[in-house]
Amino acid sequence: MAKGLKGIDNAAASKGKGVETLWQFIKFIVVSLGAFVIQTVLPILIRIPMSEEFQTRAFDWWIFHDATDAKTGVVTGLGLFLAANIANIIAQIVSFFINRDKTFNSDANIAVTLPIYIVFTIALICFSAWLSPTLINFFQAHNVNTDLSLLLSGAICGAIQFFLYFPFDKILFPKKKEAVEEAEAAKEAVEEKAE
Repeated sequence: MAKGLKGIDNAAASKGKGVETLWQFIKFIVVSLGAFVIQTVLPILIRIPMSEEFQTRAFDWWIFHDATDAKTGVVTGLGLFLAANIANIIAQIVSFFINRDKTFNSDANIAVTLPIYIVFTIALICFSAWLSPTLINFFQAHNVNTDLSLLLSGAICGAIQFFLYFPFDKILFPKKKEAVEEAEAAKEAVEEKAE
């Protein structure tokens, strides 16, 4: 019997599509937790070398707007916007490769799947970049400090992305032919034992 992750993958696949999808979802959760940590903690680290003036510099571009705390007048500006989005991009790059290789056991052509993934990711990042200042403004209006507002905003945006990425990735990353053959062989072995 194969050992490690590959063995568990084959065992799950031998139980049917439902169990295999559940196992993929569990692996996706683990990868997503790593991306979640990157997306929520990294902005705080990225902003450390930024000046207060840069962090709070007002900006207004396309659908992206700074968030101004209604009570204090402090602007959550360009620096925080960049910190949140740089972290989001890094989290998605890590997720792409790990989910492709480990979660879905795919050998999908990177030259084809990566551009599709990038377009989908840009759409989600634009959505998150639009939503994030709104959330930060909301939290700060309720007396939540900047770091915690940034953390909560990242967590909410990350959760939304999580629930959209799993079905998208499942379609985008079809299983390797050899993984399908191994799963079928494992399923046949289980059926033979049952007889």
